[in-house]
Amino acid sequence: MSSLEVGPFTIPADELEEIFTTPGGPGGQHANRNETSVRLRFRVGESTLPEDVRVTLADKLGDPIEVIATDSRSQFRNRALARQRLREKIETALREDPKRRATKPTKASQQRRVEEKRARSETKRLRRSPPPED
Repeated sequence: MSSLEVGPFTIPADELEEIFTTPGGPGGQHANRNETSVRLRFRVGESTLPEDVRVTLADKLGDPIEVIATDSRSQFRNRALARQRLREKIETALREDPKRRATKPTKASQQRRVEEKRARSETKRLRRSPPPED
């Protein structure tokens, strides 16, 4: 197994753990005898990645990060799929969300809000029972 390129970082091969199992479901003798299902595990806490990257990954994805590939009947193809999914998962977690720009409600939307409140208040006022007469 080779190392995994994720954006500007490289995860060494010895930090990735591959576990092969027989896949569930149909497939007959091939599925019952061949370990084609791949579980790829990456332990973030034990990684040599920079500290800030490890903290971000652990917060967003937990520790360890695990992906499973059982799509293909080929172990080779499932290994490639698992590595691709792990790469995408990590890249998505490391992508920063754009900063939110504060906006003000428009004058017209403020007026609509006040008018709706006024109309609702009037509806509720009309539902009240009349005050008692003395």
